[in-house]
Amino acid sequence: MITVQPKLERLGEISYNALGYKMKIIEYNNARNIIVQFEDGYTTKSEYACFSKGQILSPYNKRICGVGYIGKGEYSYYYKNNKPLQSYVIWSNMLTRCYSKNPCKTYASYIECSVHGSWHNFQNFAKWYDENFYQIGNEKISLDKDILVKGNKIYGPENCVFTPSRINNLFIKGNKIRGDYPIGVTCRDNNGRYNAFCNNIQGHRTSLSVFASPEEAFQAYKNFKEKIIKEVAEKYKFKIPTILYEALLKYEVEITD
Repeated sequence: MITVQPKLERLGEISYNALGYKMKIIEYNNARNIIVQFEDGYTTKSEYACFSKGQILSPYNKRICGVGYIGKGEYSYYYKNNKPLQSYVIWSNMLTRCYSKNPCKTYASYIECSVHGSWHNFQNFAKWYDENFYQIGNEKISLDKDILVKGNKIYGPENCVFTPSRINNLFIKGNKIRGDYPIGVTCRDNNGRYNAFCNNIQGHRTSLSVFASPEEAFQAYKNFKEKIIKEVAEKYKFKIPTILYEALLKYEVEITD
């Protein structure tokens, strides 16, 4: 036999939701009409069954890697068919790359990266997304953090820009496979000669000749790479944000890259 807990005993009852956040019943009308309050001050109407099963969430509960929360505001994170919006997917992926407790090889290069505090709140990121996202045909558009500010490791509204993958791929570096030589340089043989390689405008790996020193090989790579970046920038000049176009024209390849 099921014993129904008296109404007055349920008032003030405390439970924890699926994320471990404490919640309390501050108003109990009936099993289908209760008011729950979280420690962050957020209150919401719900049902006792949802409360007892821990199914109620506060928009301030940090649901992504213990950092990201939805917040209160005009921006939804799901379509009506319960499919996540692209803004939410990009936001949650960004946080996962930076704060995953079990970073896999895919996220290894993001170990020292972080997200600006304002973007821990999805509402702030969603507003920035709406103001800055654009589409170019069927091209994939990615969130980039270190073209505008070289070497930047903080995702935030001042440092990031949406970038076509064609441009983003220009800045991918194979740090693990190049060894101790400067970017774009490999040792040709034991006779002290060095090769310089760089992808051309079509993305195909191109040999830039053989050189007597790593420094000479790097200079050839630098000149060729910066030329390619500028050529790609011109192709996208009227399709991408001006701030991105200008950053590409000013971009300099350094031997410490």
